[in-house]
Amino acid sequence: MYKILDLAFLNNQDTIAAFVVETSVGPVLIESGPHSTFDSLTKGLKSIGYEIEDIKHVLLSHIHFDHAGAAWCFANHGATIYVHPFGAKHIAAPEKLYNSAKMIYGDKMEYLWGQMHPISEAQIHAPTHGEVITIGDKIFTAWHTPGHASHHIAWQMDDILFAGDVAGVKIKGGVVVPPCPPPDINVEDWQASILLMKSLKINELVLTHFGSMTDVEAHLDALETMLLAWANWIKPHYEAGRKSEAIIPEFEQYVAELLKANGVTEQDIPKYASANPAFMSVAGLMRYWHKKLSV
Repeated sequence: MYKILDLAFLNNQDTIAAFVVETSVGPVLIESGPHSTFDSLTKGLKSIGYEIEDIKHVLLSHIHFDHAGAAWCFANHGATIYVHPFGAKHIAAPEKLYNSAKMIYGDKMEYLWGQMHPISEAQIHAPTHGEVITIGDKIFTAWHTPGHASHHIAWQMDDILFAGDVAGVKIKGGVVVPPCPPPDINVEDWQASILLMKSLKINELVLTHFGSMTDVEAHLDALETMLLAWANWIKPHYEAGRKSEAIIPEFEQYVAELLKANGVTEQDIPKYASANPAFMSVAGLMRYWHKKLSV
């Protein structure tokens, strides 16, 4: 039904994936990964018999660099890019998005994420919630699933859901954790999206970080439990007026101990950190509590 391409982000396996669905009119790509892994993506496509020019449809879960950073490369070769309406303007004119990220990552920006160039609005399709996209003999349904990002889509194909980040990060059978970067983490919206995913009667979740999960309800229950645990861990630190910089080492230790307690090996902890940096989750959850408690 689909093929997983490991993009070997920062030379780590099982960290960021892209997915290829073969249709009667050619391959569909789900997630482009960051531009920094474009060579790996190109090699992965070649390994299954495709060139960049063969990809005429790219379905993005959302516009974060690890999911959408290389989409412009496919647009340059004529592909249509499918993205949430809230994200469309940012890939059409990505300068603000890119420069905001560069303030966080500084000199490491290009090493981590590569470049990001504009995509013509004529090549962007922004589906509504529940919109059905037919490509050859395959049907994809776009489910708006905010929580991790306001501009998030989970793509359903038959009983499979390509869930981006809204179904969490789970690497090599480890524990599922919620990626919580700023600026628009919303716990209540995320819980609503979890309920939506449970209602779809799917039999397989496909995670960009990383791979296939078939224990759908148990996985989503564990994700919600972990999301609430992380948010509640951050809350008293926010209420005490602590700065994010002071909290980050403590949160990193909390997450590392949690991963180890759930059977994640020392070798795989850095993969979780690459896919879901602790400092980003601190920033995102601090911002969430600020918006919620200062109303």
